[in-house]
Amino acid sequence: MSQSRMIRYTCPYCGKTFETEIYDSVTADTDEDLRDRCVSGDLFRISCPKCKREFMIQYPLVYVDRRHRFVIWLKEEEPGAETVKALAGPLAPAGFRLRRVTTLQEFVEKIQIFEDEVDDRLVELAKYDSLIEFIDNRKGTAEDVTSIDYQKTENGVMKINVRTADKGMSFLIPVSMVEEELNQDADRYAVDDSTFPVINADWIISLFQEPEGTFAS
Repeated sequence: MSQSRMIRYTCPYCGKTFETEIYDSVTADTDEDLRDRCVSGDLFRISCPKCKREFMIQYPLVYVDRRHRFVIWLKEEEPGAETVKALAGPLAPAGFRLRRVTTLQEFVEKIQIFEDEVDDRLVELAKYDSLIEFIDNRKGTAEDVTSIDYQKTENGVMKINVRTADKGMSFLIPVSMVEEELNQDADRYAVDDSTFPVINADWIISLFQEPEGTFAS
């Protein structure tokens, strides 16, 4: 069951303090409207009653999808071990995939990945491979890239978009290819769901970063 509460928030534009509703948890399979508002970002968009300006606020939220068997914990700060243990306790043994995300962009993308029933480690590996190909093809440098985004998976093929300030490039990555790559070095990519691991660009880069700071290919 989804849970919400009222908080007092101060508008960053006019300084007006007002009450607004935020959610501590969303149960997506029973509250489809809230699921849609999470994906669109509207759940985090509020409007000041005085100046009428709209803006986004990010707050901790536990997102539960029992149909697809995953839980996403939106929390920017590193949680304490006891907090993680209490939240993961009944979920990990039940076969839920548990992830923590630190940004709204990661939150929305992770929902799509898991609804597509794709392993998010494969997605991050596909993003990394796309970045390496982008650099190797002399389309730009790692510093030029502003984002690498998962778009969708259809018929066993993952679509990844690499974007710079003035252009974008799409890559079609067969899921079987990245599965083989992951299985060849399974220990490197192993994660413990009970710790609510953060599986994102920083995670995959940390696995491939050379000591001098260059990317391994």
